[in-house]
Amino acid sequence: MDLFQECEQGLEELSLSLPYSAVQRAIEYLHLLEKWNNTYNLTAIRKPEEMLSKHLLDSFSVVSFLNGSTVLDVGTGGGLPGIPIAIARPDIHVTLLDSVSKKTHFLTQAVYDLQLDNVTVVNTRLENFEPEERFDTIVSRAFSTINVMLNSAGHLLAQNGQMLAMKGVHPSEELQDLARGFKVNAVHTLVVPGIDGERHVVCMEREEQ
Repeated sequence: MDLFQECEQGLEELSLSLPYSAVQRAIEYLHLLEKWNNTYNLTAIRKPEEMLSKHLLDSFSVVSFLNGSTVLDVGTGGGLPGIPIAIARPDIHVTLLDSVSKKTHFLTQAVYDLQLDNVTVVNTRLENFEPEERFDTIVSRAFSTINVMLNSAGHLLAQNGQMLAMKGVHPSEELQDLARGFKVNAVHTLVVPGIDGERHVVCMEREEQ
């Protein structure tokens, strides 16, 4: 089975239906990640077959939890989960934020090659980021602890917006002392095709004043 077929099968298991062109674009993204990884060290995973499940399908697994029309991917690295989200949801605008210039250089080229008109790449530190408008959803896949995420990015969240923290095992310890002003709505267990380990997404929002 080739990557395209594996991706389609994985999407079916995630109950996510994407057009042929989107799946094709997703596979092209994996090939770009593999190509640039040799020079830029974007991910420790080297084989596209592993990237498919551990990066692509893992990122697709949170698409159903998105709210609103704008998404900020904090500490996006090689574009995860932001680029797969942008591919799956061309109707929303995704901002990819990372402070490492070589990573945003790759992202800029990838966005151009993939013709993703709904993506903006920002190369700056989170504390220096001053967008014109706040975001409906802020997502993080590998950005430190939940409290660090809330304290450093919470001010960028729109009214009635939500924070999504992608985690491996259930982050029970991290949730015991949540940053002031935020509450947990739900912690969902994710079943990602090809990944044996635990995966969770923590959905948070501001507490009502």
